[in-house]
Order: sequence, then C-alpha cells, then structure tokens
Amino acid sequence: MSVFSSLILVLVFAALAYAGGLAGSSRWFMGVILPYTAILVFLGGLSYRVLRWAKSPVPFHIPTTCGQQKSLPWLKWSWLENPQSKGGVLLRMALEVLLFRSLFRNSRAQFLDGPRLRYGEEKFLWLSALAFHWSLLIILIRHLRFFVSPVPRFVMGLEAVDGFFQVSAPQLLVTDVVILAALLFLLQRRLRNPQVRYISLFTDYFALFLLLGIAFSGVLMRYFFRVDLERVKEVALGLVTFSPTVPAGVGPLFFVHLTLVSLLLIYFPFSKLVHMGGIFLSPTRNLANDSRVKRHVNPWDYPVKVHTYAEWEEEFHDKIKAAGLPLERE
Repeated sequence: MSVFSSLILVLVFAALAYAGGLAGSSRWFMGVILPYTAILVFLGGLSYRVLRWAKSPVPFHIPTTCGQQKSLPWLKWSWLENPQSKGGVLLRMALEVLLFRSLFRNSRAQFLDGPRLRYGEEKFLWLSALAFHWSLLIILIRHLRFFVSPVPRFVMGLEAVDGFFQVSAPQLLVTDVVILAALLFLLQRRLRNPQVRYISLFTDYFALFLLLGIAFSGVLMRYFFRVDLERVKEVALGLVTFSPTVPAGVGPLFFVHLTLVSLLLIYFPFSKLVHMGGIFLSPTRNLANDSRVKRHVNPWDYPVKVHTYAEWEEEFHDKIKAAGLPLERE
C-alpha cells in the first residue's frame, strides 16, 4: 500500500506541474516562488537539524569499532578500524563518506530449506548506493553550467569525461544511465526482498520515487523532448542573482523537473535523507577510541548520597536475622 500511495502522490505532483507549465498563470509560482521557498526550507531545516545534533551532549567516547584497540605491544592494533588519533578518525571518516566502507562489509541473512540460516554478502547494495551517490554528485556539478556564466572549465571537462562514449546525439552521459539503474535496483530490492519490504515505510518509497521522477524527467528533457537551454539558463541565473524571470519559451516538462526538485529540497530536512549531514556529527564515527590512554569523566557527575550495604544491613538487621538470612555482622 505504501508503494502505490507514494507513487501516486509523486505522479500527482508531476501531473499538476505539467498542467501548471501549460497555464501561464502558474508558471511564476512554479518557476520562482516554489524554488525560493524550497531553498529556504532546505537551508533552515538542515541548519536546525545540524545545530540540534551539535548541541546533543556526548559525555563519553562511544565509537563503533570492529578491530583490536591499541593496548599491549604484542597485540596487533587495527589502527584504521579502531583509531586512537584524530588522523585515524579523519581517514576512517573519509573512507566512510567517499566509499561507504561499512556498507561494503554489510551482510544479509536468508532462510533456506531445512530450515537453515545462511549469511551472504551484499556487494550489489554497496555498489548501487555508491553509484547513485557519485552519479548524483557529478550531475549536480554538471548543473553548475546553468547557474554561472561563463561556465568554469572543470565543469566542461567533467561533462566531457561523463560523455566519453559518444554514442548518440545529444551526447550520452554515463551518469544519466547509472543513476537510473541504481535507483531502479534500490527500488526492486525493497519490493523483492521480504525482510526489506516489511520494514519499508511510505517515506522510503516516497524519497525513491521523487528521485526517480527527477532523474527520469531530466533524461526526457535531454534525449527525447528537448527544451530551450537558453531559456532554462535564464531561469537559473535569475534565481541565483535574485532577479527572477520565467521566459515564455520554457516547456512544461522543465516545470515538472523543477517542481520535483523543489519538493525534494522541502522534504529533505525532515526525512532520512538528512543523513548526509548527520554522519559527520555521529559520535560513533567522529570520536577516537582512546579510552585506554585517557580517562573520560562524565561532566554531569555530581555528589550523590549512596546507601551502602553495611548501612542497609544495619537498618534491617533485626528483620534479616528473624528471617534466618545470613548476616555479615552478627
């Protein structure tokens, strides 16, 4: 039910955006008001979440590790899996952010006839997640050509590398194919795997369908239903220079793409997608495991009146003795 309701909701948004792109009265709202609102909500919501996480107290070092901590000289120390210095933490975090190192070691459990429980690797999940995130990053960098003038050389060079196959006109970009394949794989995994489907919520499917809608509408505009790129750049430059304009030559498919992107920005701070900023503030990742060389004292500790066993026995001495229970002091 969550699958169909989220899909229908995204299709409704896309249909409304397409109809609004055909009607002149709605184009200003979708081309100016909605993007500005989305950017404000995105920046405000993300800042609120990050500041709230930053204010969360972490009295003890609680890094999640999977290797031997540094201790005795003859014990082999896993300096990357269990870092004791800030340099090790930075390298471990870089591998996590750039290569999804923990996801690479992810495993899956499967019941077979018998019944037998079998554990296996999830390398395709790691590969699809890595392909999606890197493709999305490259696509975002490529889109800088719409927001700056003149276009930086590195953006043009990146686009040339992205389209090195030269198999079509317009030039086929590898990331366009990869991001669609990765998103479709992640979607079918949620639908095909019973365990994953059981824990999947409406929000999980909604984010996937939003991303698929953005990628699919972008592919349609580039390869099948061409839009006037000069008019699109006018819209983009107008937004970043605070002189918004909506030229008449922009097609309705562009407004579908822009509306879905705006909805994703609005939804982003309130969803699981905000892990993009949360990973840097996770105490399980950004702390060194130096508890054997440094004493960490809870800063909230304060004198507490305790009731020792000797005091408790003295208070209930007669009752304990009457019950025939042993006493330390007769």
